[in-house]
Amino acid sequence: MGTPSPFSTAIWYDLMQLATHAPIPELYVSYDSAQKLKREAADLPSWDLSPRQICDLELLMNGGFSPLKGFLGQADYDSVVDTMRLADGTLWPMPITLDVSDTFADGVAPGQDIALRDREGVILAILSVTDKWSPDKSREAAAVFGADDDAHPAVNYLHNEAGSVYIGGPITGIQPPVHYDFKMRRDTPNELRAYFRKLGWRRVVAFQTRNPLHRAHQELTFRAAKEAQANLLIHPVVGLTKPGDVDHFTRVRCYEAVLDKYPASTTTMSLLNLAMRMAGPREAVWHGLIRKNHGCTHMIVGRDHAGPGKNSAGEDFYGPYDAQELFRAHQEEIGIEMVDFKHMVYVQDRAQYEPADEVEDGATVLNISGTELRRRLREGLEIPEWFSFPEVVAQLRDRYPPRSQQGFTVFFTGLSGSGKSTVANALMVKLMEMGGRPVTLLDGDIVRKNLSSELGFSKEHRDLNIRRIGYVASEITKNGGIAICAPIAPYTATRRAVREEIEAFGAFVEVHVATSLEECERRDRKGLYKLAREGKIKEFTGISDPYETPAKPELSLDTENVEVDHCAHQVLLKLEQMGLVAV
Repeated sequence: MGTPSPFSTAIWYDLMQLATHAPIPELYVSYDSAQKLKREAADLPSWDLSPRQICDLELLMNGGFSPLKGFLGQADYDSVVDTMRLADGTLWPMPITLDVSDTFADGVAPGQDIALRDREGVILAILSVTDKWSPDKSREAAAVFGADDDAHPAVNYLHNEAGSVYIGGPITGIQPPVHYDFKMRRDTPNELRAYFRKLGWRRVVAFQTRNPLHRAHQELTFRAAKEAQANLLIHPVVGLTKPGDVDHFTRVRCYEAVLDKYPASTTTMSLLNLAMRMAGPREAVWHGLIRKNHGCTHMIVGRDHAGPGKNSAGEDFYGPYDAQELFRAHQEEIGIEMVDFKHMVYVQDRAQYEPADEVEDGATVLNISGTELRRRLREGLEIPEWFSFPEVVAQLRDRYPPRSQQGFTVFFTGLSGSGKSTVANALMVKLMEMGGRPVTLLDGDIVRKNLSSELGFSKEHRDLNIRRIGYVASEITKNGGIAICAPIAPYTATRRAVREEIEAFGAFVEVHVATSLEECERRDRKGLYKLAREGKIKEFTGISDPYETPAKPELSLDTENVEVDHCAHQVLLKLEQMGLVAV
């Protein structure tokens, strides 16, 4: 056919850009069909979706996960885990699976339909089951996330949160999940494509973010749009991000506060209800495919893109540029161009942000890390205007007042008879004497009597009891109070889940009451240890069931031959050191 002329190449490029904005397939049925399916679904087995599964289902139904037609079957799952491709060879780096409990899985089989419902019981979709299997989660963790290490939030989810059985099959969409917040900022892929088409935007660069926008981000996005000669889509994730991130309500208010700093004719913002996996390189490729489905032609890929932080050995899970390298290797197949993240620093001599690698030696460079920003917020210190916008700082200060004004939780953990309840009671009295915030004691025995009286002492029931305590403590913390918890809480994964839930609203102070087993048995007035050793009490912590010692508690107490008052005062001193109280 010969070499195409520059003219024909230009026409081909224009056609490709137009195709980017053409509608993509969705998995929804018509309104009338949806009403019929709702009636028929009354007799189907129902699965109540987790928050992560709801995010996945929404992007399956609206085309954000195109070309997927449902949750992966086993052949596609195995291929994605091993090769980053579906069984037919299509590039897709992330396993999108529906994990369920053993009990639910026992009641369904391939060839059967199940109803997928939100947490209020509203039916969202029908899944036609084609596959049911028990995955090798360690294999999945190592292949997808690079290590079978529970320090990775997605690996922790796999082993300690996700169901043990996967169910796969195509989806019939009935209705999208309901969002009551920021409704005008939420767009489906086809809605964004139509918007771009209407405005004549043929080149659109997406900015993926899970953090508030500061001045460095503004300069970065300006430069990226200029480099790509493209319009800018600020496309923050508002589904699930890394535990400890700023909540999406605060972040969106921050974005809206500074959106007028961007030219309205070339910039827009839309919210993405994505459940991130923090999978680094694979996640970058996944984000590219998702943004391609939303009509973008370019995407900014950052240094350590979607990195989860440190592994159990204290090292980064991924190299700083691993994500960029993997994205670049698959860029043509993704169908979207990468714009490299330029690490921006503030050059005081010129009072402007510049790429770090372009700053000459000897120049005065200023920077505030995320850790330093959190410290300044926590301690009520100045945040300079060169770093962030006053409007953003105001939103962050509203959400994160100084620690001395925040609620917090003190979480005692230790063996039965270790002295947790005694020290917790003493601490409660001391905090009430100080005043300033309401104090609530959630002692293990009291909670068992009033909140969990129907529960037994199996691992499942003990976990559920601790999760209930954590939920109540998180509500107390969120509303500015002090929660003191004193359960045994023997399992690391459960304590971690409670920590993450509470740290969304305030500080979590883990106190390990490290009294020895021998001393706990000596103190045992009820004779529980004796009964456990005789086999008359099953699954007793420290005897027939393990106690997983906290690896890094905020404080460790030894109550042997130490007065209770002294132990409680040690906790107060730790709270003072953390800025939570003034002793």
